Formats: sequence, structure tokens, C-alpha cells
Amino acid sequence: MTEEEKKTADTGQQEEAKKPETSAEGTKEQKEEKASADTKPETEKKADGKEEAAAADASAKDDKKASFFKKNDKKEKELQDKIDALNDQLRRQMAEFDNYRKRTDREKEQMFSNGEANVIEKILPVVDNFERGFDTVQDEDKDDAFVKGMQKIYSQLQKELTDLGVKPIDCVGKPFDPSFHNAVQQVEDDTKESGTVAVELQKGYMYHDKVIRHSMVAVVS
Repeated sequence: MTEEEKKTADTGQQEEAKKPETSAEGTKEQKEEKASADTKPETEKKADGKEEAAAADASAKDDKKASFFKKNDKKEKELQDKIDALNDQLRRQMAEFDNYRKRTDREKEQMFSNGEANVIEKILPVVDNFERGFDTVQDEDKDDAFVKGMQKIYSQLQKELTDLGVKPIDCVGKPFDPSFHNAVQQVEDDTKESGTVAVELQKGYMYHDKVIRHSMVAVVS
């Protein structure tokens, strides 16, 4: 065998020896790639699972919040209904109390007015006696000090009655009105129409708009 043939044979043997190593290395790389390929889906699956769990957890939290706010809205409505009912009850009670206060004020005013009218009615006979006394005074005695003193007392009494709202009823020459007059006599008078008050026998008085004593009169027949 020549020198060249030996070299060629050695080179062939070396190449044959290298082939298994390359094949082994190729197999190793393929295994790693396959392992990597097998591992990657599992990682992605884990990531997807975490995302789904997070989404489910977020959805559960949202549902919990919605339920919480729904319960709060219901409680708030119930409280508002109670507040409205209490406010309505309070308004009714205030209206009732206001009506009660007005009614009691009217009753007090009426009681005071009736009491005052009763007192005035008892004073009127005193006024009548003053007037009867003045009617008996002779003209020559009108300047007497005693008569003048009595006239001053009478004038003061009349002023106080006027300030209280007491005024005499004007009746002479007026048509007879049973609301103000008490007819006790009929008279003949050609100068006046029938049914007209001819003579006042006793003065009548009014206390504000209320008659506390009717005028005693004689009426034309």
C-alpha cells in the first residue's frame, strides 16, 4: 500500500469516528429542544390558569361589591321611608298642636270677653242711677258743687266704658229691630211711621259687636 492510500484510509477512519459524535450531539440538541417544547406549553398553561383564577377572583369581588351596594341601597331606602314617615307624623302633630293652641287662645279670649261683659253689665245699673239723678236736678241746682262733682265722676265712668269698647245703642227714630231693641210699649205718634222707635225708656249698650243689654223702647203702633 502506498503512502497516499494510507493517508486516504486514515482520513476515512477519522471521518467515520467523528460521525457518531455528531449524531450524538445532534440527538442531544434535539432532546433539549423537545424538552423545551414540552416545558413551554406547561408554563403557558400555568400562566393561563393564573389569569383565569385572577379573573374569577375579580369577578367574585365585583359580585360581592354589587351585592353589598344592593343591600346598602335597600337599607338606605328603608331608612328613608322611616324618616319620611316620622317627618309626616311630626308635621301632623305640629298641625294638631297649632290647631289646639289657636282653639285654646280663642277660648281664653272668649272667656275673658264674657267675663268683662258680665262685669260691665253689672256696672250699667250704676250708670242708669247717675242719669236718673241728673234728670231730677233742677236748673238752679246745676251749678252746685256737689252736682258738678257727680257729673265729673259720671263723665269719668263713661270714658272708661268707652275705652273698654262699650257704647250706647242709638235707637230713637230708628226702625224697631229685635236684635237691638226690647219693645215694652206702643204709642201713637202721627209724626213717625209705624214700627219706629218713639221713646227710649232705658238705654241699651253694646260691648264691641255684642249686645250686652237691649234698649227698652216704646214703638209707634
